[in-house]
Amino acid sequence: MTKKNGDAGHPRATGELLKIRRASLERFPAKWIPVRVKKTRQTRNLASAAAIVVALGMAGAARAETAPVGVPNKSFPESVTSTSDGALYVGSFNHGGVTKISGGKAEQLVKPGAADSRSTLGVLADEKSGTLYVCSNDISGFGVAGPSDTKGAWLKTFDLKSGAPKGSFALSDPKSLCNDIAVGADGTAYVSDSFTPIVYSLKPGGTALATFATDPQLAPAKDGVGLDGIAIGADGNIYVTTFIPAKLFKVEVKDGKAGAVTELKPSRPLDHADALRAHGSGFLLIEGNGKLDKVTVKGSEATIDTVKDGLAEPVSVTQVGNVGWIAEGKLSYIIGDNKGKDPGPFTLTPVALPK
Repeated sequence: MTKKNGDAGHPRATGELLKIRRASLERFPAKWIPVRVKKTRQTRNLASAAAIVVALGMAGAARAETAPVGVPNKSFPESVTSTSDGALYVGSFNHGGVTKISGGKAEQLVKPGAADSRSTLGVLADEKSGTLYVCSNDISGFGVAGPSDTKGAWLKTFDLKSGAPKGSFALSDPKSLCNDIAVGADGTAYVSDSFTPIVYSLKPGGTALATFATDPQLAPAKDGVGLDGIAIGADGNIYVTTFIPAKLFKVEVKDGKAGAVTELKPSRPLDHADALRAHGSGFLLIEGNGKLDKVTVKGSEATIDTVKDGLAEPVSVTQVGNVGWIAEGKLSYIIGDNKGKDPGPFTLTPVALPK
C-alpha cells in the first residue's frame, strides 16, 4: 500500500515510503494489488525479545503466552487472531499458510498453499463455529509469489482444530484484495475488500459471498487504499477503516441489512488506519506508523487514545484476556523502501490493555 505526499486528511509520514512507479502499474493493469507499506524507525531494535517464547501458567485459566513470541523466520506476518485458551494464529504475507502458537510451541496448522490458498492476509478464529477464516490473495504483481499459482482474492475457511479445508469463496471483482474478517453473533462473516468499496458477507452454510454494503465513501482514493480493518461493535453495527486516506466509518446494521454509512470524526488525525478489533464497548486500532490505539465511539465522533507507540511496522492485533498481541509485519522489507535488507526476527508483541 502506498502513500503520496499531501494525502488529504492526514499528516505527512516520517521515513521513506514506497513509491509505486507508473511503469509497475502499467504492467499489472487488471490487478492493481495494494501494497501495505509501514514506516520504519531505525532506532527500534526488538531482536533481543524476538527469540523469547515463554508460556506461563495462569491460575484458573488455560496456559497463555505472556512474553513476546517469535514467528517463523522471514514469514512477514500480516494478521493475527486468537482463541480463548490463549493460542495465537498468524498468517504469512509471503509464505502463506497459518501458524498456531500455543504453550510456547509453534505448529503449521494450515500448510502453505493448502486448498489452493496463496499469500495470507487477514485471519480470524471463530470458536463458536470451529472455523478459521483466512484471506488469501495473489500479490505476485508486486514480487511476492506466494506458495501457489491461484489467481484472484479469496476467503478460505479451515477447521480451527485440525486445519482441514472447509470452504473457498471468491471475491467478485478482478481488482479485489481480501483484507480482513469479522463474524457476527449469528455466525455471518463480513469481509473487507481493499480495492472496491464493498463489504462482503457470508452466512452460515452459504456457498458464495454476497455484497452486504457498498458506498462511494468506501472507495479507494486515487493512488490510495480503501477498506482495511473491520469489526462489529457492541451496538451491533459494523465498523471499518480505510488505509489511505486513514479514516473510520460506521455501517449501520438493522434487521441483518446494511443501512447508512457514516464517516466518524477522530479526536486526532489517523495515520494509515489498519486492523480494527472489538474491545469492550469500543475497539483496538492499529496505525501503520507504529501505534496501538483504543477507540471510543460516541455518535459520529471517535476518541483516539494511544495505548502503545514505537511498534515496528505493526499490522494487526488480537486480544487474549487483558493483553493485546501485536503482529509486527515489517512489510517495508519485502515490498517497500527496505526491500533486500535484513528485517531481523519477527515477533508477536504483548501489550497490556486498558480497561
